[in-house]
Amino acid sequence: MELFNLNHVSFSFPDANQNVLTDISFSINEGEFVVIGGASGSGKTTLLKLLKRELTPTGNLEGDILYKGKPLNEWEPRQMIEQVGYVFQDPDNQIVMDEVMQEIVFGLENLGYSTFEMRKRVAEMVHFFGVEDLLNAKPSELSGGQKQVLNLLSVLLMKPRVLLLDEPTSQLDPVAAKELVLMLERLNKETGMTIVLVEHRLEELYAMADRVILMENSRLRYNGTSRQVIEELYADQETAFYPYLPAFARLYMEFEKQPIRQSIPLTVKECKQWIGREEREAIGSDVQLKPRMEQMLLEMEDVHFQYKKKEPFVLKSFHLGIPKGQFFSLVGGNGSGKTTALRVSLGSIKPQRGKVRFKGRDMKKSKDTDWLGKIAYLPQNPRTYFVQQTIEEEMKSLGERLGLDDTTKRIERLLEAFGIAHLRSRHPYDCSGGEVQKAALACILLGEPEMLFIDEPTKGMDPISKQQLGELLSGLQKQGLTIFMVTHDIGFAATYAERCAMMFDGEIAADGTPNELFKGNYFYTTAINRATRETQQPEVLTYEEAVATWSVPANIY
Repeated sequence: MELFNLNHVSFSFPDANQNVLTDISFSINEGEFVVIGGASGSGKTTLLKLLKRELTPTGNLEGDILYKGKPLNEWEPRQMIEQVGYVFQDPDNQIVMDEVMQEIVFGLENLGYSTFEMRKRVAEMVHFFGVEDLLNAKPSELSGGQKQVLNLLSVLLMKPRVLLLDEPTSQLDPVAAKELVLMLERLNKETGMTIVLVEHRLEELYAMADRVILMENSRLRYNGTSRQVIEELYADQETAFYPYLPAFARLYMEFEKQPIRQSIPLTVKECKQWIGREEREAIGSDVQLKPRMEQMLLEMEDVHFQYKKKEPFVLKSFHLGIPKGQFFSLVGGNGSGKTTALRVSLGSIKPQRGKVRFKGRDMKKSKDTDWLGKIAYLPQNPRTYFVQQTIEEEMKSLGERLGLDDTTKRIERLLEAFGIAHLRSRHPYDCSGGEVQKAALACILLGEPEMLFIDEPTKGMDPISKQQLGELLSGLQKQGLTIFMVTHDIGFAATYAERCAMMFDGEIAADGTPNELFKGNYFYTTAINRATRETQQPEVLTYEEAVATWSVPANIY
């Protein structure tokens, strides 16, 4: 049975010169798990919001959107509220109450459900998810993953037939992201709930999806089963969508002489079975990080920090040294202290104990103006960076504050390098998450700083933009820029960072090259590493490493 049917749907925002969606036609069947991907700004979120009537943006809508054969706007509002659930990208944007229990039943109370019915639904759903310990907590005390589960619970209590999710894992660490995705798969399989998921992290979703839809420039580009879309993407290697190929499938298509659609591996288990489990001596060796003899650009010694007295220390006995010109990445779970360590290192918050030195100078004894133009910081939410009406105005204002002589030329160069020249006159809040991330990065690089601090730079970025960002940061590093990155994106860190460290309980638990830190882990590693461990081929972290070191798998002859 078709739940949603879209016929030649086009949409544009008021006073916009171009469509956000153009001639979109497809249907969603009951019980399907549909994954929607595409570049930032391709129209994914707008498409998702059009399926949730209460969130339909203001603008010019053409074409028909049918729900169970009837136009969406002809349904009773209460029916649509209950039957179509929506989970936002940022969990904090959906939480409205001060207590977890109040938040969970907020929707049911507003719809006038009886106390008996509410208690029954809460008991069932809380037990299903195993989150009884969260009921007496405050939302502000929860981690990002717990907040997202809270939002999911609140929506599921309505017993929707369709669950719409907009990049629900974008702010979660690898463990929390995996748990949420597995939870969605369980809901789909055990309850038959229809799930439509907009996501940039597609690597492990191909195995769960009944259908994959990829969008490009407001249009539907690919629409089919996971293996069908993978086959089409590989056949057209010149397409911009090539980075959307999952690593498992890319390896199979690259090394298999006669690939068969139904044999394309989508999971770690399938990839291991294809490669072969027999171990043999690995080809090549890990690249070791050569010790640097240069003076450290940033030094942190025995740093302790707590946000409030009598609360546990977020950082304790924290030590870190980053030499000039290094691309350093800090990873760890939500709440482990990564962002706090970054903010202390750039001087935005002061530690209770310990030393933080930049270029040998104590940050505590320095003024903010001492580092103007020398230190650049991109926060986790880049929209908070902007105060002007357009991106170009923001860059010009910054150029004036820094006293730059060639501001116009620098702006042109950076906008072109980031591929956002067409956004120069757009308000930052009218840009997608990936677009505003690149715009903010272009702004902070205007003054050509010595050190760049970035917090979750790939959040909300599609694989293409991520690759472009990685290549840009690598190029900047080669030109002498020192980079301190905090990220949940293990694949990005493994590909581009020169050195990585993992935080646990306010300290650095392990520090080394990406190979030393990520190989052999269960969760804090790449999907391709889990698939290549203990196989006939050398263990690798990335597709590129496999191509460079592997021989042809013995079992395909």
